[in-house]
Amino acid sequence: MLRDNLPLIVIIGRTNVGKSTLFNRLIEVSQAIVSPIENTTRDFNINTMNWRGLNFQLIDTAGVLGVENLKRKINQDSSGIERIEQKVQQQVYELINKADLLFFVVDNKAGLLPEDKEIVKFIKKRDYQKKTILVVNKVDSFKQRFEASEFNKLSLGDPILISATTGSGLGDLLDLVVDFIKKNKKKWKNKTLESSMEKINLCIIGKPNVGKSSLLNSLSGYERAIVSEVPHTTREPQNTEIIYNNKIINIIDTAGISKRGQKTKGLEKYGIIKSRQTLKKADIVLLLIDINEEITKQDSKLVEEIVDLGKSFIVVANKWDLVEDRDTKKWTRHINVHFPFILWAPILFISALTGEKTKKIFDLVLKIDESRKKKINETALSRFLIKMIKIHKPSKGKGVKHPRVYSLRQFWVNPPRFEIKIGSQEDLHKSYLRFLENRIRENFGFFGTPVKVTIKKNKKIHGKKEGE
Repeated sequence: MLRDNLPLIVIIGRTNVGKSTLFNRLIEVSQAIVSPIENTTRDFNINTMNWRGLNFQLIDTAGVLGVENLKRKINQDSSGIERIEQKVQQQVYELINKADLLFFVVDNKAGLLPEDKEIVKFIKKRDYQKKTILVVNKVDSFKQRFEASEFNKLSLGDPILISATTGSGLGDLLDLVVDFIKKNKKKWKNKTLESSMEKINLCIIGKPNVGKSSLLNSLSGYERAIVSEVPHTTREPQNTEIIYNNKIINIIDTAGISKRGQKTKGLEKYGIIKSRQTLKKADIVLLLIDINEEITKQDSKLVEEIVDLGKSFIVVANKWDLVEDRDTKKWTRHINVHFPFILWAPILFISALTGEKTKKIFDLVLKIDESRKKKINETALSRFLIKMIKIHKPSKGKGVKHPRVYSLRQFWVNPPRFEIKIGSQEDLHKSYLRFLENRIRENFGFFGTPVKVTIKKNKKIHGKKEGE
């Protein structure tokens, strides 16, 4: 989320000058998709970074497709793809206006092009040259530094020569950022606010067109992501940070994971790969489904993947405003029938389009985050284990005798992980582990969180029986 308390730096330029490569290099994370295909970036990418003790926000934008398109109103009669591009250009225009500092990136290998000159005219017309740094990218050798001299014709001050690929010149560029922030330091207060807060990584995932970007926009309070009826509009994970009850919730909207899976090609495939990578890094997942559509095997597969990775999650039934029979108990049973192995996951019925009940997501997220970090002491677990053994005697897996259980301990938090110790020659049935997992969740209040119990076998001591 855009922060008023942090300087905002926006990377702009025509298509394919290396804006996303520069963004990834500066934040030291491969967040933005980099591709030789023009117009790869649609939604903007945002991240917070630090240089010489100062924090600021950095945004990578889509390529400018002619300055005349920046202020052009969206034509509702245009095709789906055309409207997407119109929204993209409108978004770039708004970010240029909001920016405290602009990195105007040009391509040294391509040379000074008419499109570059048009963008400069736009910058000067709006009197933005004072907040613009001219960045000449793809200067990969000493010889190419001389070729970059033609960009002096743009009269935007001394250009900063860089190579986003190798990182050359980026220190000089960031030093200019620090100088700019220090000169204007009265404009921002509490510049290190986010560093003292806990951060929760919240990932929105689901099939294409279930309303992921609409939900992100509703939660963030402004049009953060491009929303369209065209599948795979979102091509890469989008980060939006929101401060709620003194915690940072980092919301990541991902590209839709389609039925075609590995058969998907091009930028859509890159987006799906990124989505799966993002899922691994998340703490809590919002599994978004369209309540008006049938729940499919693909939805079930996503649920399995989330549980296997130890992620907490909320089932979010979107497009609730389109349902005539709004009986939540009936629809909850409908969802539970399709996902019987995650009855512990909370279900929320919302409308991302109207904003109905979307803000309740934040309270659920904080409650789940607290559960994930809960630590149960060994005394409480010992009492719990004795009680459970009386209720349900440990069932054997392989072998002929019931295993002897020695102890139960929690060895990990966020997510909660437990270890049960049995004899070295014994085996415990998987159904008993599931029994313990469910009872642990119920007894100790692990809300919306998968609990995992693993087996540890006692070491066999030569000449002695176990437990002696």
